[in-house]
Amino acid sequence: MTINGEHVSSAPLNGVRVLDVSTVLAAPLSCALLGELGADVVKVEHPAGGDPTRSYPPLHDGVSVAWEQFGRGKRSVALDLHEPEGVALLHELIRTCEVVVTNFRAPTANRFGLDFETVSALRPGIVMFHLTAFGRTGPYADRPGFARVVEAFAGLTHRTGDAEGPPRFSGYPIADGVGGIYGAFSILAAMRQRDLTGEAQLVDLGLYEPMLRMMEDFIGTYGATGVSAGRIGNGNPAVVPNGLFPTADRRWVVLPASTDGMWRRLLRVLDRPDLESFDTMAARVDHRDLIDDAVARFTASYPLDDLLAVLHEAGIAAAPVNTAEDIVADPHVQARGSILRVQARDGSDAMIVGPAGRYSGFDFAQRGPAPALGEHTDEVLAQLKGVTTADIHGLRARGVIR
Repeated sequence: MTINGEHVSSAPLNGVRVLDVSTVLAAPLSCALLGELGADVVKVEHPAGGDPTRSYPPLHDGVSVAWEQFGRGKRSVALDLHEPEGVALLHELIRTCEVVVTNFRAPTANRFGLDFETVSALRPGIVMFHLTAFGRTGPYADRPGFARVVEAFAGLTHRTGDAEGPPRFSGYPIADGVGGIYGAFSILAAMRQRDLTGEAQLVDLGLYEPMLRMMEDFIGTYGATGVSAGRIGNGNPAVVPNGLFPTADRRWVVLPASTDGMWRRLLRVLDRPDLESFDTMAARVDHRDLIDDAVARFTASYPLDDLLAVLHEAGIAAAPVNTAEDIVADPHVQARGSILRVQARDGSDAMIVGPAGRYSGFDFAQRGPAPALGEHTDEVLAQLKGVTTADIHGLRARGVIR
């Protein structure tokens, strides 16, 4: 944004404080995304070890490489919520925030005074985001769960793998990513509703729900046919061709012809007039093996780079199956700034994934390195009413803070 001829960063959540009382991936990701939009994210961690993500391998000088991504831009307050004084400080922090995020199960949240009734009384008009495996209501409300648990529960694991083989995990626990993104979206929606009504808002999200929402065809197909879609490997039950195909240099290319127009373009480069009669998707699905074999023979006759040049020249959607090394070296990724090289807290270089998308009206907030455990405890607590330097020293001596 340009004001009086000067470029000004105007991240939309500048001035919004988010209290991150959550651990591991999904809910902390929601907070990190809000931080990219300018929010001041204060992360509350246990003094003994902090967020478990800090210890995830691989480690660099004893610090998790992943933590630089997950913790970047947050301020760390190390607070023992098992102590009454820690809970009292947490409540004072809540009074300073617009958004509170937690993923504790309800009994634990209630024990720490993180129930919605208490939180909304402490800060009228607050937005509370409570992410649990199965949501706050229903017979499974108190069950624990992580990404792989809810992926299986929501059907993703059932659908992943070869047709004749066992179910498989996806290559990455995507429920955390989907849940984190959906969580940030939900928080923004609740903030808008709060602004319209002036009332505090509770977002109650089960981690399985974004996964199920993402796979809406799974349930719709069952409702229409009475058949539960099973595993189909790298194929797609409704689209042919749509798969991974080999190249002459032992690489792989993904090539989905998801529309009739894309199929006609592909036919021109395949030079297979015998396939022209399959001019509907239903016909191509019925002749899956024949068509996939023709595509595989074609792709295997080219090295990957030459193949992509031919396909892209013809306007055909296709992409290489990239490794991390491929992604970092890719010129488009570099041009978009999708990968960032940043300075970690110890001064070393770190490589992280940059914010997604670009906006005409604002820049993403510039975020500092991931914090050491309790790095900002004194700074944040000193801003609370009635908390003196002597109080902070006493709390640290008693092990309530770090």
